[in-house]
Amino acid sequence: MNSERPTPASTPGPGRSFDEVVVPHLDAGHRLARWRMRNEHDAEDVMQEASLRAFRYFRTFTGGNGRAWFLRIVHNTCCAWRSRRVQPPTDLFDEEHHSGDRAGFDPETLFLHGRNIRLVEDVLSALPVHLRQLLVLRELEGLSYQELADALGIPIGTVMSRLSRARHALRAAVDDRRRELDIDLKGEGS
Repeated sequence: MNSERPTPASTPGPGRSFDEVVVPHLDAGHRLARWRMRNEHDAEDVMQEASLRAFRYFRTFTGGNGRAWFLRIVHNTCCAWRSRRVQPPTDLFDEEHHSGDRAGFDPETLFLHGRNIRLVEDVLSALPVHLRQLLVLRELEGLSYQELADALGIPIGTVMSRLSRARHALRAAVDDRRRELDIDLKGEGS
């Protein structure tokens, strides 16, 4: 007389549980949400909603690549979240980045390293969302072309052409920005 509906955790994909399929990819999902939302607090909210969606609909997972399946949910949640709530990005203070001495780094090295990181972050954040997202997922998260296609719901050929355009745009923007910085630095010394 057990007429209860099965819960998502008791209806896994072929022999796999929610903990096996989704939990290992929570960090990757958070990084994607952080890049998409450009705000840690919104990324946390998106991750909570995406995780709940994944749990609620886990019974629809038919096997395959759990990472791509979950990142697709995170991606869709980010899109829905941004369309509901558009606000300017905020920069959070990173205490670890800005405090204390780091062994083995002199002030000049720290300055140049920080300048390069800021340059890449600035240029990356200025790219269109669909290009930035591909670069983050491929270069920082290490997704394969097939995983990207699955996660974003686009054909693999589109992944390859967009990734090529994204890399070219990033390279060109970094080169332009470096030239601007060199001109600014040369102008300051005069």
